[in-house]
Amino acid sequence: MRLWNGWGNENSDLTMELNNGLSMLLQALVGPGTPLPQATLNEVIAKVPPTRLDDHPLINSAAEIRVRHARGQSLPDWLDMHSGDVSTFPDGVAMPESSEQVRELLDHAKANDIVVIPYGGGTSVVGHINPEESDRPVLTIDMGNMNQLLNIDTESQLATFGAGIAGPAVEEALKKQGFTLGHFPQSWELSTLGGWVASRSSGQQSIHYGRIENLFAGGSIETLAGTLDIPTIPASSAGPDVREMILGSEGRMGIITEVTVRITPLPEKELFQVVFFPSWEIGITVARELIQQRVALSMVRLSNPLETTSLLYMGAGEDSSGVVALEQALAEKGIGSGKVMMTLGVTGSARHCEAAHQLALDHCSNHGGVADQLGLGDNWAHGRFRAPYLRDPLGAAGYAADTMETAVDWSKVPQAAENIEQAIRTALADEGEQVHAYTHLSHVYGQGSSIYTTYLFRLGDSYQQGMDRWVKLKKAGADQIVGHGGTISHQHGVGRDHRNYLSAEKGPLGIAAINNLCELFDPNGQMNPGKLLPDSEH
Repeated sequence: MRLWNGWGNENSDLTMELNNGLSMLLQALVGPGTPLPQATLNEVIAKVPPTRLDDHPLINSAAEIRVRHARGQSLPDWLDMHSGDVSTFPDGVAMPESSEQVRELLDHAKANDIVVIPYGGGTSVVGHINPEESDRPVLTIDMGNMNQLLNIDTESQLATFGAGIAGPAVEEALKKQGFTLGHFPQSWELSTLGGWVASRSSGQQSIHYGRIENLFAGGSIETLAGTLDIPTIPASSAGPDVREMILGSEGRMGIITEVTVRITPLPEKELFQVVFFPSWEIGITVARELIQQRVALSMVRLSNPLETTSLLYMGAGEDSSGVVALEQALAEKGIGSGKVMMTLGVTGSARHCEAAHQLALDHCSNHGGVADQLGLGDNWAHGRFRAPYLRDPLGAAGYAADTMETAVDWSKVPQAAENIEQAIRTALADEGEQVHAYTHLSHVYGQGSSIYTTYLFRLGDSYQQGMDRWVKLKKAGADQIVGHGGTISHQHGVGRDHRNYLSAEKGPLGIAAINNLCELFDPNGQMNPGKLLPDSEH
């Protein structure tokens, strides 16, 4: 069973602890943390009000299931659940097992003016699944039972799944047939295929496999206006692409019930290589040239100097002797305190991997890059999904960790990355608080790159103080993103937390067009209100 107030499953072997080395590092960076009391599940259950829903055979109105579906995985969600200050809950939760049952639930919602929230893996970090204050009853529809491979066309390399299937089950089903989807967001273990489509997800190896919009071939969506079926056509010039209406729709138009994706034969080989460069500027140049010259990589990830040092020492724990030895060896090769770390991925046939790997290493070497020989790339691959597990032990020690991410054109990357990070780092200066912030480029494109900033800060003397600090940090970073012409989200979606920044990207006419599309499918504003669109729209 999933944790009710944190990331992962109960009794998971992936839980993490703060070792003495990391604790000492945090105290040096931001100061000593103040552990805060944590609410129990029973204390939060006691706050659940009576349901406003009439009895229905598909709806469960028990208090505990309503608590477990009340929040996602954003930092505000974490603060709500751990403080026990939870004021909104769904009135009931349904777990349909077929598109027909989803249709029945939506018809019931339409007839009774019920708000509907689609729920996939519950991993949203921007408030996608949170109930808003409402005079209308709220029904959360959990898609977790619609989790099977429904059809596979190996000749066309297409597979159709129930939208509630999670990442590991997708790969397990495809592996038996000799295929992979290859979509690995950091939430992969827990997030769902339908959620990836609804939030325009991006996997870590998207250079090779493509983002979810490249993988999404068609499917079925149940809406309050009826069923929308999107056929699988290789390519079309017949007007606007209806798939694009659903990609990133975040439940505002309907519930995705079936998803057909483009699949790929399992790769013969895969490897990850770390390369160090003397400076951030050189690293950015190499990342840009590798992608623009179409070197056949599956991933390029570049950590700035502060993230490089932070990750090396955080990973070392209490014994940092290995990191010290690595830094000494790099210094002898001209790579000193401004060093940056690039992680390259290569995926495909053995022959392809060998050629692409060597081509990439040659290019890196021409720019003063030094390839790691200690297996740091393998270490990254082994722990690629572990970062979210750090939030709970950090929180228990009185610290908070969160992220902001965007994407901009290459000409804007250096200044945008610097200004976003600096704005976050200084956002609590009026309180005399230190913020540890660092950045990496996680996804690169010929036109530009994503920018992903992680920041750690002290919660303070209360959960409310932690929330107030988060609001300031979020605004500081978001204002810089908008000021540099970046998207408010490259991979996490809009949800509730980002909706009021969407107009800067879409413009008034674009917002009006999205709003009109939502009204077509949902004229009474019943589908996941308060998400995606700015406050002035419903």
